[in-house]
Amino acid sequence: MSVIWLVLACGITPAHAQGGYPAKPVRVLVGAPPGSGSDVMMRIVALKLSERWNRSVVVDNRAGALGTIAIDIAAQAAPDGYTLVTLSGQNLTGMLLKTVQVDIPKAFTPVVQMVALPYLLVVTPSLPVNSVKELITLAKAKPLVYASSGTGSVVHLGMEMFKAMANVPMTHIPYKGSGQSMVDVMSGRVQLAITNSLTATPLVRSGKLRALAVTSAKRSGAFADLPTIAESGVAGFELTSWYGVFAPAKTPMNIVRIINRDALEVMYSPEMKEKLAADAAEPAARHTPEEFQKTIARELEVWDKFIKTSGIKIE
Repeated sequence: MSVIWLVLACGITPAHAQGGYPAKPVRVLVGAPPGSGSDVMMRIVALKLSERWNRSVVVDNRAGALGTIAIDIAAQAAPDGYTLVTLSGQNLTGMLLKTVQVDIPKAFTPVVQMVALPYLLVVTPSLPVNSVKELITLAKAKPLVYASSGTGSVVHLGMEMFKAMANVPMTHIPYKGSGQSMVDVMSGRVQLAITNSLTATPLVRSGKLRALAVTSAKRSGAFADLPTIAESGVAGFELTSWYGVFAPAKTPMNIVRIINRDALEVMYSPEMKEKLAADAAEPAARHTPEEFQKTIARELEVWDKFIKTSGIKIE
């Protein structure tokens, strides 16, 4: 059962907002199309926050340009807690590569990290490989084409890291989101991709994609028989994903803390934890907005170093 069905199963007791927030509907911008990992996750959380607050929490998809459209709108919104935006690691890499022009740490206040999950290395079912080693052998003999959810995205950089560490040539085709990229991997127009587990899990289990490995340092409980890329011959490879909610800079901290508290309560409900585990994901460790801000700073440092040392540039 896909994670989207959690919206029908997850019963969290409604609660009225405290401190006067929210007093009207809240809009959450998502810079990806419907069906992508961030969209699926945010719609579940939005539904549950609507029930807790007795106010509408509306997801507003503004796909394209590595989330730039949604980011620009959110950065210019009033800092009152009524316009939020869902961001992920790929928005940070886009900023470092200049495909995202907004200075995210200056323009936004990190509110809450919702989830932590591995990516899956997936191939089109017609590709004659069943392991990472077989994929590497084939790629050295026959150049392959891989998809990503956007130039400068984490999965783009992750595949470039894989190419460098495995010493294989591959051609990159960027899309406007993981949902669109998976359509072409399933059809065989492109041969492979790294994509988040929320998007890939139902497609893998239905046989529409073949998963070769997880990208995390350790195996996933949801895919216990699936090896990591590192243990499959590419030693040291590791890539993980997260989704978080951000507010425009200068949003009052009392509002930021209300959203942080209530979103984490949603993520840690027994039904949500069980469903996330089935899709190879788990709630982020409980944290304050300040702790989330430190996590963002650390990730920026890591990606900045990789981009500079690898010489990757966006034309």
